[in-house]
Amino acid sequence: MQIDDSHFELRLAASETDLHAAQRLRYTVFVEELGGDGPLVDHAARREADRFDPFFDHLLLLDRRRAAEERVVGVYRLMRIEGAEAAGQFYSEDEYDLAPLRATGRRLLELGRSCLHRDYRGGTSMMHLWAGLADYIAAHEIEVMFGVASFHGRDPAPLAQALSLLHHRHLAPPPIRPLARPGGYQPMDLIAEDRLDRTAAVRAIPALIKAYLRLGGFVGQGAWIDRAFNCIDVCLVMDVALIPDKHRALYRRGGP
Repeated sequence: MQIDDSHFELRLAASETDLHAAQRLRYTVFVEELGGDGPLVDHAARREADRFDPFFDHLLLLDRRRAAEERVVGVYRLMRIEGAEAAGQFYSEDEYDLAPLRATGRRLLELGRSCLHRDYRGGTSMMHLWAGLADYIAAHEIEVMFGVASFHGRDPAPLAQALSLLHHRHLAPPPIRPLARPGGYQPMDLIAEDRLDRTAAVRAIPALIKAYLRLGGFVGQGAWIDRAFNCIDVCLVMDVALIPDKHRALYRRGGP
């Protein structure tokens, strides 16, 4: 059966109204669902915001069947080096030392705040966002993507299997390996490699992180406990040139 997705629209935010719609979706997901907070979260207006928003491009997935103020059902934040220079840093640099990535001189893209409205998870919506991301990467000749992705909760004990698996089997090569900063540093090698329960570890890894790993992604050294957002972050890095051929066609269609 062919799926009719003609009601979806995918584009970059082009106005303050667009940005506010993205921030409202982020509030629903990151604040209401996951318990996050922050100094610029506007609870009265129900918007999750931070000082970096003006320096990112905001990729939006809209469902034209919904009321105008509720049409944004998926978002992705995208920051190129030009945005980071204007902001004074990449968002991730509060948590990770990105000196190895910066030293490569390659064209970098930071990803973040990826989320979908709860009614759109598990369908084709994420595929549309990935398709838009692929187009953006091609248009700007991006060579390396990176960004923090999260495990819910701040207690590393229930995540020991998953974090250890990432450390032992998916650590980024030294030339592109970010290092978690001391303020929230959390070691990831909590269980010896020969004692890993791979099935349990994989089950505990969020779907978005697994998608990046299937595309050849790596993680940085150490996790970072983000107390404001009630989560434990890992820094994902993906060299676009190293995406396996068997996944490249799927990636360009937007599906991991």
